[in-house]
Amino acid sequence: MPVTPEQQAEIDTLRSQPRQTLRAVSEGMESHLYTAYPVLDHGFVRVVDYMGDDAAICQAARVSYGKGTKSVQNDEGLIRYLMRHWHSTPFEMCEIKLHVKLPVFVARQWIRHRTANVNEYSARYSILDREFYIPAPEQLAAQSVINNQGRGEALTGDEAARVLEILKSDANRAYDHYESMISEDGQQGLARELARMNLPANIYTQWYWKVDLHNLFHFLRLRADSHAQYEIRVYTDEICKVVADWVPFAFKAFEDYRMGGETLSAAALDCVRRMLKGEAVTQETSGMSAREWRELQEVLG
Repeated sequence: MPVTPEQQAEIDTLRSQPRQTLRAVSEGMESHLYTAYPVLDHGFVRVVDYMGDDAAICQAARVSYGKGTKSVQNDEGLIRYLMRHWHSTPFEMCEIKLHVKLPVFVARQWIRHRTANVNEYSARYSILDREFYIPAPEQLAAQSVINNQGRGEALTGDEAARVLEILKSDANRAYDHYESMISEDGQQGLARELARMNLPANIYTQWYWKVDLHNLFHFLRLRADSHAQYEIRVYTDEICKVVADWVPFAFKAFEDYRMGGETLSAAALDCVRRMLKGEAVTQETSGMSAREWRELQEVLG
């Protein structure tokens, strides 16, 4: 169960008690506030709080212009200009705080983005629930033969069944031992901070994660990419839906210039210019490595 009855009761209470405010609000985000969106088999993402909107980005950008800004372009045009030219500070004026429930191994990928404030559920003080991420059969895949950090073909038949059984049995056995070690039924029992070390990386944890929009976009650009690991990508897919309603102008610019755009090296740009002039450029005449050339070909389709 992604959300406990207690958490759902809290969500229902918060959503039933709107508060008057003088600060700017995003109507798109208000519709998402507190709602828990299921991810994977036991996880979720929900917005706990936020600050700012598209107008806040423009407001911050225009401060730096001083007087004489009456002819500045409209908000959407300004935001697209800021995104196109890699301005970052105006986007830092918006913040979002998320409550996320996710497997530990996904959390360890996520935490590498060290530009957020994080407070995680503590297994030193509390007992973790018996909840583990068990992949759907279609997500069980062999190691890729061309990518050292990716997946290849999906496992099928008896092999898929064998792996699923191992994942389930190992997780439950580890949790049985965890419960046994912390039990005080007739014995001293091991401290929770020590007993947790025996738990598998697919057990679920929870945290509050607060980040500004500039750094959130950087996170999404990497983790919502089609090459990112599936188990973290599904979380970013849900976050993208929320951000698109929160700051629609900024998110559209992000989609166009970051997710849908490409950055070319000086050598790659030179090759494109030569191609446009009708020259038949090859990897040997490009001045690029074989890998760089292959990546350029993928960009150009």
